[in-house]
Parts: sequence; structure tokens; C-alpha cells
Amino acid sequence: MTMIEATAVGARIDGAVVRNTALSSTGILERVFSAAFRGLVYPQIWEDPLIDMEALALKPTDTLVTIASGSCNVMSYLTANPAEIIAVDLSPAHVALGKLKLAAATHLPGHTAFSNLFRHANLKSNIALYQRHIRPHLDAKTRAYWDGREFNGRRRISRFTRGFYNTGLLGRFISAAHVIGKIYGVDPRELLRMDSIEKQREFFQTRIAPVFESRSFKALTSMRASLFGLGIPPAQYEALAGDAPDGMTGALRVRTERLACGFPLKDNYFAWQAFGRGYQAGDSASLPPYLEARNFETIRQNAGRVTVVNESITALLAARPAASVDAFVLLDAQDWMTDGQLSDLWAEITRTAAPGARVIYRTAAAQSPLPGRVPDAILAKWDYRSEQSLELGARDRSAIYGGFHLHLKRDAAA
Repeated sequence: MTMIEATAVGARIDGAVVRNTALSSTGILERVFSAAFRGLVYPQIWEDPLIDMEALALKPTDTLVTIASGSCNVMSYLTANPAEIIAVDLSPAHVALGKLKLAAATHLPGHTAFSNLFRHANLKSNIALYQRHIRPHLDAKTRAYWDGREFNGRRRISRFTRGFYNTGLLGRFISAAHVIGKIYGVDPRELLRMDSIEKQREFFQTRIAPVFESRSFKALTSMRASLFGLGIPPAQYEALAGDAPDGMTGALRVRTERLACGFPLKDNYFAWQAFGRGYQAGDSASLPPYLEARNFETIRQNAGRVTVVNESITALLAARPAASVDAFVLLDAQDWMTDGQLSDLWAEITRTAAPGARVIYRTAAAQSPLPGRVPDAILAKWDYRSEQSLELGARDRSAIYGGFHLHLKRDAAA
């Protein structure tokens, strides 16, 4: 990446995150988070793709615009056979990861190799897969990223030989949480031995919950920077902390309890990543749809329908024709936004939305951030599906968000 490109990337991320002056305490934190976000944050995305696809009801004629993040869901959406997916992200690392996955799906010899790279993600042989089958098909910028060196001198692609899901801000945060657990005499992996929700709940209540009540844990989570590893900027920290009577500690306890006890472990790969640091072994393991063997040929055939762009979603939509997008996935990005940014985004969503378009997003707090912040004239063009949103959110296995939200474009004649 050239100096000019790096400056442009930094400016876009600052525009999304920075709200306060550089000399204020919050402003300093915002700039630290912005700098961290220029690298890899999410080795795995933490939104349930099955819930997404149910809400979006994708059709073979649909164009979908989504924030990429780790691109797990971008790849999984291909199983629904949409006509086109445009994935955007402010992080160059996330863009490089998405392009790596697409090239791997297209050019690796089969599902076993694809699974070795992205399911196991810790095999020495993965370097040879990259060199022989993927690297020659990457654009120069993506190839330079994966060939580039980390501070320890290793190439970035070598992360897939050492446990890719332990890397990035999120991967390191989860690893640190395991260390904290062990300091208090708890090995989170033991949860994965439980064979019923009742036993999962008992393990959480007797072993994990007491950690949240400790004075040192409360002190740690009271610092906004401590949650940068979850990809939570200062603005979103306030929303999450305000969603529980006992602040951030209570919010984290509730979300962790739901992740640990809300679903059978055999059905929840998010729990395996959080408590086991990887995907479950075995042919019947819960996996993201794009990693399931039965979906590999569909993923391979449809990979050419995806474009990955290093841009903000608002800027990308501003360059598109009116009524040209059928589905939008905003992840939790709106928690970061000012009123002006929200209004600009929804103005472009409304302009580019085709008849019957769907928008989904998640929030740290339970309530949607739109009412009172986006002009009523814009929101009047959308039907907010409150009951369906609650029902879908209750079934979201990632379990870490306060709310899931679905909007449908109203008929212009209504």
C-alpha cells in the first residue's frame, strides 16, 4: 500500500470512528481504536448467517450490499444464489481476507483443501496451498498484503499455519479472556464437554459467572480500551454499557451467558470459537454454511458474483443508480455513527433500494438507533418489522448483540 493509499484508508476509518477532539480522553481512545482497525479485527464474523438469510429471503435476481468484516457471511450468502454481492469494508485487512477466500474457493483443488485453510487454519501444508493455487490469482494489492511481513518477520499468510482464529483483535481478545479465566481457575474449554443445555447452564453459573463478579474483572471492563479487541469503539461502548442495570460488566455477563447456555453446543459454532478457540471436529460439527462440504460446489460456482471494495457503505451507495439494490446488511456499524452519518446512510439506502428491498442490522443495545436520529420522511418509506426482528434476534446463535433489526421498503403507492 502506498503512502497516499494508507492516508486515504486512515481518513475513511477516522471518519467512521472519530467524534471528539484529539486532546480529549475520548478523542484519544477513538484515534487508538482507528489505528487498530487498520489491521485485522475479525478473523471470523460474529453475526449468524442463517438468521441473515432467513430475514433477507434472497432471490436469484437480488443484488446484495453488505459490510464484509471477516467475509464468512459474504461467502455463506452465496448458498442462497443471489445474482450479485458487493462487500465493502473500511479495513484493508478485511478486504484482503475476503479476496483470499474468494480466490481459494475458485482455485483450490476441492473442499478438503478449502477446509484445511479456513476450518482448521493451523496446518503447515496451508502455505503450499496458498503458493500453488491461490497466490497466482490474487491482484497485486491482495498478494502484497498476504506476502507482507508482521512485526515478528513472518509472512501474514503464515497465520493459517499457526491458528488463524487466534489472530486479529478479536482472536487475541478471546485468547486473553481464556488466560483471565485460568487465573481464576476456570478453563473455558471445559464447557464444551457438557452434553445438555442444563449442564451448560450449571457450568456457567458455578464456574464462569463468579469471574464477572470479581473486583479485578469489573475494574478491567470499566476501561473502554479493554473492549477494543471486540471491535467496540468508544461510542458503542456507551450503548452496550447502558443496556444493563449494572453497566458493562452486567452486559458482558448476560451476553456470555446466552452464548454459553442459549443453544445446544452441537448447533453453535460461535460457542466453539469463543470457548474452544476453533471449530468443532467431526463430520457433523456445526460450521458456517460456507465451510460445509455440501455447499462447496455452490460456493465455487458463485464466487465470481462477489466484489470486495475498500470503501464506506455510504460512499459506495452514493455512486450506485437508484433502485438498484435489493438487500442491505449493515452489521453493527450504525452504533458507530453520528446523527448526520446515519441520515446520510439512510438517504442513500432509500434512494438505491429497489421495491421490496430489505435492510438488516444489529445493535449493542436492544433498541434501534434510527428513531429520532434519522428524518421521519426517510423512515416513513420503510416498514420496521418489530415482532419479526425480536423473534429472529432470539434465535441468533452469536448471542452477543442486544438487538436484531429488519426493515422492508414500503410500496411507493402505500
